[in-house]
Amino acid sequence: MALWDRLKDSATTMQGQLLAKKNELKSGAFRDASMAMCALVAAADGSIDASERQRVASLIATNDVLRNFPVDDLQARFNDYCQKLSTDFEFGKVSVLQTIGKVQKKPTEARAVVQIGIVIGGADGDFDKTERAVVREVCFALGINPAEFDL
Repeated sequence: MALWDRLKDSATTMQGQLLAKKNELKSGAFRDASMAMCALVAAADGSIDASERQRVASLIATNDVLRNFPVDDLQARFNDYCQKLSTDFEFGKVSVLQTIGKVQKKPTEARAVVQIGIVIGGADGDFDKTERAVVREVCFALGINPAEFDL
């Protein structure tokens, strides 16, 4: 099976798993960590161009799992995290990882945040090495073995 096909299958599987847990994913910490993860994946290469930001914002608006939250609120949080990462990537990354770390004690939410990162990273069909690296880093920050997600 080609890499592209595996990525599509993995993203579809992850989205299905997220949907199954949708009713458990309603906390403010999950909302914030998810938007922080989206921004981190978008900025994985150290910058966020306008088209990438728009693509991720569109995915956020249409993601069934994230419909537990108002879209405008999600967009504002995503943009805030993107701004932090754009201003000073390394400093912003520390702040974003701290936000993501707030779900560490809730395994369902922690795994869901990682899955959202994988879904967002693979949405364009190219879950590249920098995106994989930041998702792997989030796994370590959350105490999750990245091998659980084939990272």
